[in-house]
Amino acid sequence: MNRLQKTITAKQKEELLNTLETRFASHPERHKGLNWADVQTRLEAKPDKLWSLFQMEATGGEPDVITTDAPGGEILFFDCAPESPAGRRSLCYDQEALESRKQHKPNNGAMAIAGEMGIELLTETQYRNLQELGVFDLKTSSWIATPPTIRALGGALFCDRRYNQVFVYHNGAESYYAARGFRGLLRV
Repeated sequence: MNRLQKTITAKQKEELLNTLETRFASHPERHKGLNWADVQTRLEAKPDKLWSLFQMEATGGEPDVITTDAPGGEILFFDCAPESPAGRRSLCYDQEALESRKQHKPNNGAMAIAGEMGIELLTETQYRNLQELGVFDLKTSSWIATPPTIRALGGALFCDRRYNQVFVYHNGAESYYAARGFRGLLRV
């Protein structure tokens, strides 16, 4: 992964676009009324977004177009892997939480990784919207964007799906578990 320049090679771009197109065609329920040619045109005009999608794919996110209802006609890519992306687990919530741990620190925080990748954590509403399009996080959980009022008190929120229901929980932001990662979104 080329993190400094935030570019991918021509071969990586071709492979990524092929993967994204195949996934797009396999899940039309996620993006009704949108065609792949329009998505690809927008992506090719924004190489930094291709780099972010490459990072999402490389960490196991399986990004796909979810909606075009965003402001300004943005196209949104969400991580659509069945479980929280394997390459983004065992993370506390953010840098402040990481620094507060005295021992057994994880390698990083979800917010920092998302920032490095150029993506955002899903909000609770976005997470619930994703769950309407499929079944996700039956064995894992995912940190979600936490309101500042909760974070100021040391907490952070995460979600999962159990018993055919989406649950929102809280934990200390410094906590981390092997089965908890985060799902991201990219605006294009």
